[in-house]
Amino acid sequence: MSDFLAAAVQLTSTSDLERNLAAAEEQIELAARRGSELVGLPENFAFMGDDAARLEQAPALADQCSRFLVTMARRYQLVVLGGGYPVPSGDGATTFNRAELVGRDGQLLARYDKIHLFDVDLPDGVPYRESTTVTPGRELPPVVDVPGLCRVGLSICYDVRFPELYRHLVGSGAEVLMIPAAFTAYTGKDHWQVLLQARAIENTAYVVAPAQTGMHDGRRQTHGHAMVIDPWGTVMADAGVSSGAAIAPVDTTHLQRIRRQMPSLQHRQPALF
Repeated sequence: MSDFLAAAVQLTSTSDLERNLAAAEEQIELAARRGSELVGLPENFAFMGDDAARLEQAPALADQCSRFLVTMARRYQLVVLGGGYPVPSGDGATTFNRAELVGRDGQLLARYDKIHLFDVDLPDGVPYRESTTVTPGRELPPVVDVPGLCRVGLSICYDVRFPELYRHLVGSGAEVLMIPAAFTAYTGKDHWQVLLQARAIENTAYVVAPAQTGMHDGRRQTHGHAMVIDPWGTVMADAGVSSGAAIAPVDTTHLQRIRRQMPSLQHRQPALF
């Protein structure tokens, strides 16, 4: 297939697992009704709340999230990305932040544990220390050939600031870069769209970027603006700041045309770096 619809879901997740999964299914169903064949859920789609609660609930969250993705893929006959959920790391004190891509038949196509952790002190005075409760992944993100669609590369949120990771993905054949996120409102207003367009343009690849939006349990505010961006850097769909989805066509013929017209990937001089 040379073209299909991709959906970047946008949610306002909280610490209520059942409510979050119900909201996620609602958007998956709506995307499926509109003809989407690849649907991405944002980072922390199943839980956004207190770190201690997340650690305590991690075993149950990991099990329920994995089963939920399989159920959604089979029920709606689409490929679904769970953009990041907690999985116990084994040390009793931290989790992995894991994304899983599941095929229409419920088969696991790819798995990625986030390697770049968000440890920053923002100018608004809010510190973030993801590494306090999250263990970084040990392997580079995968690229998977999704039957009947395209080649998909995985990443999560803060990864978007590290272009070398996306060079790895496109070098491994990625045509669509999945960038699920829970981007802060403070950084998102200045950096989110710019970074997404940069990753699309420099790699001449589609970007599908699910997002969190709004206020979460009165603790954290996220930027929203889930997007689908084409290989020229054009924003094809933007979900704004409400729950919903950005849905747009992915056309691999269009991608190959742009790569022929702008063959920058072929012009790289890695020996100089």
